[in-house]
Amino acid sequence: MVEKVQEYQTILVGIDGSEQAKKAFEKAVETAERNKAKLIIAYVVENQAYTTADFASTGVEIAVTDVADQKRMLQGYLEKAKKVGIKEVQTVLAFGSPRQLMSRQLPKQYHIDLIIVGQSGLNAVERFMMGSVSAAITRDAPCDVLIVRSK
Repeated sequence: MVEKVQEYQTILVGIDGSEQAKKAFEKAVETAERNKAKLIIAYVVENQAYTTADFASTGVEIAVTDVADQKRMLQGYLEKAKKVGIKEVQTVLAFGSPRQLMSRQLPKQYHIDLIIVGQSGLNAVERFMMGSVSAAITRDAPCDVLIVRSK
């Protein structure tokens, strides 16, 4: 009896500009290409990243600049995916909790059957205090999850 190999139809990859995210993107492109799957590239902006003090001291311009940078980053990833032959690819810039958006909301909204993210870049103390996004996704996602390690 020949065992059926898992085929993914829609893959979600989380990016944030880190080296781990770049590796996750590369793995997501390989997997999407192999499965002829749709690729959703998501950048989630943590709401708490912009504190009241940031706005009070520097104004809204910093947030607008960051969003423009994030949109450019997403566009760059989109172009790379298309260049290697991914036919169905789209980007999502979302605002809120990365844990909730990546593990629950985006998978439901886009009918995701595989989430690929990089390993947490947090140090041991930060992981203890906050927990990593990748750990939350692994725990809460309704689909398969692939954590790409940096080494």
